Amino acid sequence: MPPPPEAPARVSSADLFLGFLGIGLSGFGGVLPWARRMVVERRRWLDAASFNDLLALCQFLPGPNVINLSVALGGRFAGWRGALAAFAGLMLAPMAIVIGLGALYTSYGDLALVQHLFRGLAAGASGLIVATAAKIAWPLRRQPAALAIAALVWLAAATFRAPLIAVLVAGTGLGLLAGWRAR
Repeated sequence: MPPPPEAPARVSSADLFLGFLGIGLSGFGGVLPWARRMVVERRRWLDAASFNDLLALCQFLPGPNVINLSVALGGRFAGWRGALAAFAGLMLAPMAIVIGLGALYTSYGDLALVQHLFRGLAAGASGLIVATAAKIAWPLRRQPAALAIAALVWLAAATFRAPLIAVLVAGTGLGLLAGWRAR
């Protein structure tokens, strides 16, 4: 595995806007895979572990995770202007596309071709989520406690349908305990 990339010296508001605009255009309907690819693999603004840490924090905040991530990352690199630029870049294109598609769907949504198209999009989005989950889990591969906690959280949420707040509180508590014991 290659060494983690060094953090960029400076990320401007324009860089943040354009980066998140690309995410908004590329990952319409599920942008976490695209956000991780842009932030970690392409622009190398964060390494994989730092991305996971920031994403974990953003999952606790109210609102959509990737929007929280854009604001947190923008704020980290360029203050409030960076937070605003990243948010605007992420939201601008999808809002325009949703308005346009909504108008088209009103007219053509009953067509079988359109319904099949949406089923295919749903399958593709599911595959991207599974692939991203694997990439996010990769840095944990040598941490059995972290893998066990991830498995328990998934089991509680997906299989037993435990309330999300209970799953988050329990998972956080187990993570803190595991981290404390590891030190």
